[in-house]
Order: sequence, then structure tokens, then C-alpha cells
Amino acid sequence: MDPTELIKKEALRRGYSSKTIKTYCFCVEKFLSKQDKDLKKITKQDIKEYIDHLIDKGNCGNTINVYLNAIRFLMQEILGKRLLIKIKYSKIPERLPIILTKGEITKIINKIQNKKHRLMIKLMYSAGLRVSELVNLKLKDLELDMDYGYVRKGKGNKDRLFIIAKSLKNELIDYVRENKLNNDSFLFKGYNNYHISQRTVQEIVKNATKKAKIGKRVTCHTFRHSFSTHLIENGYSITSVQSLLGHKSPET
Repeated sequence: MDPTELIKKEALRRGYSSKTIKTYCFCVEKFLSKQDKDLKKITKQDIKEYIDHLIDKGNCGNTINVYLNAIRFLMQEILGKRLLIKIKYSKIPERLPIILTKGEITKIINKIQNKKHRLMIKLMYSAGLRVSELVNLKLKDLELDMDYGYVRKGKGNKDRLFIIAKSLKNELIDYVRENKLNNDSFLFKGYNNYHISQRTVQEIVKNATKKAKIGKRVTCHTFRHSFSTHLIENGYSITSVQSLLGHKSPET
């Protein structure tokens, strides 16, 4: 059987997210395309040479780690080879994340004319949500009376709680009533009652940033970085912010 099919089956059995499975399969396909020997004859040296190849091409440390994890999953969990893969490499320095000031956030949001789109970006920023988490929200994930909501099966297939800003509460209540949403409805619908696409949200942010004349490379994730930074500036502890973002490690 195709190794990527085996990876899909095993990863699904372990509850890995669809994004992780897709990434692992992509990395393994790339790795195997460079091998000219039988799958079972691949050695630690072959893996090391491939990682060196990635480093020579200028891939960053995070990318190298993803490839290593994918190849390790293939070798150890699929093929049953207990290879001690501890390859040391020099991480390429990564750029610090771009952060928006509160004033820049306001400028961008004010340039979004569509009421629903503006509410989406407000919620994404004020709750520190990933764009994938935002579009997958359903009405039943919100406890509007209690000022919080839940991300269901976020990154790492984990659930977590997020806070709904008091300034957004009434706006969300009005939005739900006006759109006659039921508990199982996606909060922000696209076509055919399915959720709005991540690409649409990305385009909203891109266009609004351009209109606001912000001279920074802004993405949806920039709002998440800015959310965490602003919390810390307001006196929240690193562990509190870590919990709200759903990170395993405070270093992240």
C-alpha cells in the first residue's frame, strides 16, 4: 500500500488533525521522491542527507522540524523501525512576528464596510482566534450569557475556552437574532449554509489593510500575535496568555 495511505490511516486512528495528516503526507512524498531504494532499506544516513538538502535550500528551523516529525512517523510508526533520529542542525534565525498597535487594529477594522465581515475580524482579534478556528465556530460554541466561548478541536485537536469581549456581546446577540441562527448553525456562513472560507477572511484583512494604508505585511495571524502582545502590555501573565492561545509551552 502507498506509504501516505498508511500514514493517513494511522494518523486518523490516533486523532491527528486533517491539517497535520496532509502536512505529513506531503513531507513524506517529497522525501521519498528523492530516494532511489526500497522503502524498507532507507537508513538514518539517507534521512540525514535529505535534511542537509533542506537546510542547503534555506528552509527554516520550523520547516525542518515538520519534515523530521513526518519522516520519524513514517519510519517508527508505520515501518516499525526504531531509529534514534536525533539530527542536529543550525536553526536559521527567524523573523520576529509583525505586531499591530491598537490604533492600527482600529484603522483596519474601520475600513471594513460589510457589517458581518467587520464583526468577524473584531471577534478574531479580541478572542485571539486562528482564522481556521473563527470560520468553524458554531452558535452552540458560544455562551453569550457567560461572556465566553469554546474552540472545538483546534490545533492539536484540542478544545479550549476563549473570552468574548463585553464590547462585542450585544453586537453578537443582535447578529444571531438578525440572521436567525440555530445552535448547529455556523456562526459565519458562506455558500450552501457551510462556513465562510478562510480565503475570504484573508482577503478581507488584506483589502482593509491596504485601504487603511498600514505599511506592514498583515495577515489574519497578525491579529493573534497582536492580541497576545496587547494582553501582556495590559499586565496579563504569560501563563494566562498561553492558556487563552492554547499553546502547550509558554515559550511559543
